Amino acid sequence: MLLPSFELPKTEQLYSAAGHAVRIIFILVFSWIVTSLLHKWFPRLRMRIVKHMAGQREGGDIELEKRAATLGGIIRKTIATIIWVVAIIMSLKEAGFDIGPILAGAGVIGLAVGFGAQNLVSDVISGMFILLENQIRVNDVAVLNGTGGLVEAINLRTTVLRGQDGTVHVFRNGAITSLANMTFGYSYYVFDIGVAYKEDTDHVIEVVKGIADEMMNEEKYKHLILAPLEMLGVDKFADSAVIVKARFKTAPIQQWNVGREMNRRIKKKFDEVGIEIPFPHTSIYFGEASKPILTQSQAPDRDKLKALLREIQQEDAKETK
Repeated sequence: MLLPSFELPKTEQLYSAAGHAVRIIFILVFSWIVTSLLHKWFPRLRMRIVKHMAGQREGGDIELEKRAATLGGIIRKTIATIIWVVAIIMSLKEAGFDIGPILAGAGVIGLAVGFGAQNLVSDVISGMFILLENQIRVNDVAVLNGTGGLVEAINLRTTVLRGQDGTVHVFRNGAITSLANMTFGYSYYVFDIGVAYKEDTDHVIEVVKGIADEMMNEEKYKHLILAPLEMLGVDKFADSAVIVKARFKTAPIQQWNVGREMNRRIKKKFDEVGIEIPFPHTSIYFGEASKPILTQSQAPDRDKLKALLREIQQEDAKETK
């Protein structure tokens, strides 16, 4: 028995709708699989990029890893976005929508947004230049617009820093007016060592060099210190101390670890050999014939101060007689 002719179109429509639904599901599932593989495959690509850069001698292993991580993250996000945009357009087409007017409308909207969102365009262009010029990388320590921190992410629109106290700072790339990278290639830790005026500065320099040489020969620090301690000499005469300046060249982001340990050893060694690290002090005079009163950073003894003042008053009284 033949089915009525009016039921055939409905059956065909059901088959057609089912076919479109299957294709839409296939497109979305395929896009999800591709993006998942992309996230798993990119670490391997990053290793290849590092090897390629190392072959061209573009920097040390740490620097290459930073640059590869930054570029890899941007490329991965861009490709994933393109895949999902194409998947959505194909799904709309399978659902029966005419994508021609949609694309034309999207172009008009994009043009209007381009005129109205000049800051956004500026941010994206600035982000591209930051990446292309390799100004900063992920895991660098940088100072942006006077704010310092560890670079956690570099996006096309924003750059994210995390401060030492854990605060997250987000900067629009187009609004970055000053940028200082503190860990590009290598770093320096600068020492300002204050010693008393009575100390022999040549002896102080020899003691500090000896501490630095011992530290460089230790297994824990010899890979972090890239060059022997550079003694810059007597830098200035301060109010209470002679300042001897020196610096250590270290691996990127390791200057603070090396500097803190060096400061600790300098303090202990100076105490052992009797080199004085002075503290601020001031002399107060009550006229030409009076005795000077030495004031230190600590609170003076009030009884002694009163006794000195009495002596000054008695001397002044004798002179007036």
